[in-house]
Amino acid sequence: MTIGEEMYEELWKLSAGPLVDVPQAEERVYYFPQGHMEQLEASTQQDLNTMKPLFDLPPKILCRVMNVRLQAEKETDEVYAQIMLMPEGTVDEPMSPDPKTKYDRQLRIWGELGQAALEEASICLLNCGPTGSEALKNLVLGGVGSFTVVDGSKVELGDLGNNFMGTRFQLYIPLFEFPVALMILLKATFIEENPDTLISTNPFFFSQFTLVIATQLVEDSMVKLDRICREANDKLVFARSYGLSGFVRVSVKEHTVIDSKPDHFLDDLRLNNPWPELKSFVVTVDLNVSDPVAHKHIPYVVILVKITDEWAQSHSGNLPSTREEKKQDLVKSNMISMDEDNYKEAIEAAFKVFAPRGISSDIQQICNDTCAESSSNSSDFWVMVAALKEFVSNESDGEAPLEGSIPDMTSSTEKSVRDLSSISKPTIKSFCKNARKLKVCRYRMVEDDGAMGFYVLLRAVDRFTANYNKFPGQFDGGMDEDISRLKTTALSLLADLGCNGSVLPDDLINEMCRFGASELHVVAAFIGGIASQEVIKLVTKQFVPMLGTYIFNGIDHKSQLLTL
Repeated sequence: MTIGEEMYEELWKLSAGPLVDVPQAEERVYYFPQGHMEQLEASTQQDLNTMKPLFDLPPKILCRVMNVRLQAEKETDEVYAQIMLMPEGTVDEPMSPDPKTKYDRQLRIWGELGQAALEEASICLLNCGPTGSEALKNLVLGGVGSFTVVDGSKVELGDLGNNFMGTRFQLYIPLFEFPVALMILLKATFIEENPDTLISTNPFFFSQFTLVIATQLVEDSMVKLDRICREANDKLVFARSYGLSGFVRVSVKEHTVIDSKPDHFLDDLRLNNPWPELKSFVVTVDLNVSDPVAHKHIPYVVILVKITDEWAQSHSGNLPSTREEKKQDLVKSNMISMDEDNYKEAIEAAFKVFAPRGISSDIQQICNDTCAESSSNSSDFWVMVAALKEFVSNESDGEAPLEGSIPDMTSSTEKSVRDLSSISKPTIKSFCKNARKLKVCRYRMVEDDGAMGFYVLLRAVDRFTANYNKFPGQFDGGMDEDISRLKTTALSLLADLGCNGSVLPDDLINEMCRFGASELHVVAAFIGGIASQEVIKLVTKQFVPMLGTYIFNGIDHKSQLLTL
């Protein structure tokens, strides 16, 4: 009997004993997660406590039996059944806790709008090896709504060595079942088909998804899928691990970001051009108040606006412009004592008085974009940009809508807190709040990419594979021949890209052959993590996705974002 060989039912039952009862396909059964966890720990002899977030499950889940395989283990003469279950509901208890509690930390990062976008997203994953399963794991924990996994491979012995998510009892099952045993929360659809075949034969399949994650595809399939997703206006993320190297690339016709969350950004205080309500409030405050407690609780914004206004009135409406004028201690001269924190804050923030008025050149460029001429086919983003352009030109003296955020400052409660008189719709509110931080990202197609270093060799590897029906160094023997062939292929690729005379280090070519198309899980975990991070940026439309191709070099422990 060979490993993975299916036995006749009667023979299997005789070996298993009369007390063992195996369900049939399409039957409904109850699944007990805690018992499964204990069984996994016993069979793998590993502590799975580190994976607890994946097992936030009720004690009992109603499932439908999808498939049953009766098998035996050659080494131990042990018989066992592989049972694939599809969750259909829970018993008595909810599947998960309240979303605001479950996703508390990430709600602080991308808010309720971002979390809602994740929960409504539909993701397609092509190839469920280490790279794909790592990306999938991170997105499951993020709360992405639904997944479709496409993979036609079977679990082989090599997969047990490079994928931490499987056990020896999963040999020869479909590869997409491999990590899902540890991710029953997925609510996923599984399609047992080769992704390359699906790309060639059914291009309309991908139009149903919010985003496609394509892992471990060769260049020919990448180019085809890129064209398909561009035509369907689908977002696409490529990820590939190859030995100690890998890359991640985002491909989408256009991606607009309302809340780009820049690392360094000045508060929208408009100290040199205060809005009417701030002006009215500043007039009510006296910097020369005799009460020391009241004096040390004047907000620093008020201090700077009043001092700036006093200077402008005595200098023909101009702000300090020369170095000598800016160095004058106008703020310090109003201090009563040296322990007034509000005046110290004013001194530290004094440079904000000289922030340029109006919108930045980046926002002006977006407003001048041809897409800002809104039509019935315009997206919500471009309709709001058109409204912003009109607002800046005619309503606000060249300024963007006020953000309304207040920085931390020393003040009394009554001077810093006021009730909101109205609440606008979430999207409009977010747009107005972030009008100074808008971003528009447009990406070249994969076939338009240039080349550099590892990326050139990764593309050369795919051309090598197309020519010789194997990856360089994939099989024992013939290594020298593969190195020579890969070098020739790489030089040919460079010539096609217009880089005649360019050379690649021999050591790098040798290493690419030595990798032998291996997908190491430690590299896959890193690449999959980067890919899932970009997916979250694209789905939530917050933070700015990478513009270019991210290359990881595990040999020298370096990485670089190449704008090719």
